[in-house]
Amino acid sequence: MRHELDSIFRPTSVAVIGASTRKSTIGRETLHNILTAEFNGKVFPVNPKASVIHSIKAYSTILDVPDAVDLAIVIVPKEFVKDVARQCGEKGVKGLVVISAGFSEVGTEGKKLEDDLLKVVRQYGMRMIGPNCFGIVNTDPEVSLNATFGKTFPKLGKIGFITQSGGMGEAIMSQAKELGIGFSVVASIGNKADISSNDILEYFKNDPNTDVILMYLENFGNPRHFTVIAREVSQFKPIVAVKSGRTKLGAKAASSHTGALAGLDVGVDALFDQAGVIRVDTVEELFDVAAALSMQPVPKGNRVVVVSNAGGPGILATDALINNGLEMPPFNRTTVQELRKFVSAEASFSNPMDMVAGAGGKEFKLTLDIVKKDKRYDAIMPIFVPPVTIDEFDVAKNIQAALADTDKTVLACFFGAGESTVGIDYLKEHGIPTFVFPEAVAKTLAIMNKYQKWLTRPKGKVKNFKVDSRRVEQIITEALQGREGAIVGDKAIEILTAYGIPAAEYVYADDEKQAVAEAHKSGYPVVMKINTPSVLHKTEMGGVIVDLRSDREVRDAFQELKKRVGKLKKSEHFSVAIQQMVSGVMETVIGMTIDPSFGPLIMFGLGGIYVEVMKDVTFRINPVTDRGAREMIKSLRSYPLLTGFRGTPPVDLATLEETILRLSQLVRDFDCFTEIDINPFIVSADREKCKAVDARFIVKPC
Repeated sequence: MRHELDSIFRPTSVAVIGASTRKSTIGRETLHNILTAEFNGKVFPVNPKASVIHSIKAYSTILDVPDAVDLAIVIVPKEFVKDVARQCGEKGVKGLVVISAGFSEVGTEGKKLEDDLLKVVRQYGMRMIGPNCFGIVNTDPEVSLNATFGKTFPKLGKIGFITQSGGMGEAIMSQAKELGIGFSVVASIGNKADISSNDILEYFKNDPNTDVILMYLENFGNPRHFTVIAREVSQFKPIVAVKSGRTKLGAKAASSHTGALAGLDVGVDALFDQAGVIRVDTVEELFDVAAALSMQPVPKGNRVVVVSNAGGPGILATDALINNGLEMPPFNRTTVQELRKFVSAEASFSNPMDMVAGAGGKEFKLTLDIVKKDKRYDAIMPIFVPPVTIDEFDVAKNIQAALADTDKTVLACFFGAGESTVGIDYLKEHGIPTFVFPEAVAKTLAIMNKYQKWLTRPKGKVKNFKVDSRRVEQIITEALQGREGAIVGDKAIEILTAYGIPAAEYVYADDEKQAVAEAHKSGYPVVMKINTPSVLHKTEMGGVIVDLRSDREVRDAFQELKKRVGKLKKSEHFSVAIQQMVSGVMETVIGMTIDPSFGPLIMFGLGGIYVEVMKDVTFRINPVTDRGAREMIKSLRSYPLLTGFRGTPPVDLATLEETILRLSQLVRDFDCFTEIDINPFIVSADREKCKAVDARFIVKPC
């Protein structure tokens, strides 16, 4: 065995424990599928109540099988699975696929059964897929294994498929066969008690029969390990994933903007982005991208040319391509000159090119022969609208003949022709994915282009700055005193300063006279905030007054805040905090929240309505690299506002990037922070005016 999972995916002998004589049972259908797929190995049905099943000698237990067994498919009631696994261990079986259900997916009692089963598996050094899974498939003719209870044995192909849901696995295999998409290996991993998606990714990494990996996931076992292995595999084998659960997690309300904005599955988006995993929103997109990646090269860039025999679909394609961030440069002069030699004068010699309705196979070939040589394009989209007078099959053959030798990405559209016709089937058989509508082609090309950008982008480095971590440790120790709490005000500003994050310092005043004196020291204009009682969200309760420019305004503000606070506890004494007012081009928000699966997530967004209403924020799993910090800033929809807009100067982006990196280091150094909110962090064209105005840290005992 070259790999420990070969005992599961490339076995030389299989036992079906729980094989049944009754039709339409899982035990019967699984054995039937193994036989009808013509498995290239020995098959042993195991059932104590039958001597022959499906014309094959059956055995009472796995221990009665006379030959060595690589893989056991277990289909017995849940209460017997542990004993069956122990017998497999004694027999020397290397791999288990436990189809039986009733384990951790049903609650506490099931979880106990699963834990006991896993102990047996590990005691004997076996590997196990499941429990509660659909089974496995390997289409390699040297193996030809269909150890599932479904109705479909997929077509041979180069796609490896990992699914957490057995039902989704069956549906996807069935639809893929209809679409002409083939698989190398299919693995339904069920509860992932032992073998997880990470293990199978490792297996696919070196599997010569797998070029593209598809995943349907509901949750992650070890997302940090997934990041490492997925980033490595994605460098040379694309991973396309559908991850269910985009709705809110229903977690308890967070006390910061950062925590509240992380209510969606932003951790998954951040993980996939950092690991190079292609996330798609629907199963339909999964098929589209899988077909394109398994048949065509990844485009070298985002420039597309459209060649059509009808104007309308060409315009639809243009809108879809541009809206998905792709480019459509015009033909170069040489291309136009060559095309004019044979294309009708009524045609448009622009991009998209409309060859008019009379164009058939000959015209497509002549045109594509010229267009494919134009170095302005990375991808070609032939669009054919099948009129009654044109032979669709002839068009398909000519498109394929013209583009067989190009290194450009080719995705075709037979507009409205359906999923399967003689022409479409011909193109798919010859490696050209063909779509019903141009919008699907545009979306697929955009996804492929995003992956290409990830492949070619610099890796980035995690930076370490000289900081005063000892002072931060002191502040945390003083604040905690053995219980969870919040650090706000001057102590929060001190933490930022200790880590080199520029911040506007606080001074305090207990009465009007002192407030005026401190305002003079800071220099007008100033901001006044309540200091007693200590609250997290001062703005919401009217506890902040800004732009105070005179002694009188300071005295009036002091009295107004005192009135707003109302009656204090006997142990409290009213005071205010004063800061020099910081003004810049834009307010930003920088923070951190803990995701239960992915750990610390660093957040960045613009302040004001951009965060409150538009929620224009971005997240990255910590640690953040220098490249990652730059991408966080540039990924905002409102990023142009930071680069200079309608006369405003561009802000100091270098300071903004450095601040994100310094916060990332702070989070790496201290695992006691559960939430961090630097809000607002004022940015300006002048580095000296880029400062944090307020911050809050929620901490727990380390």
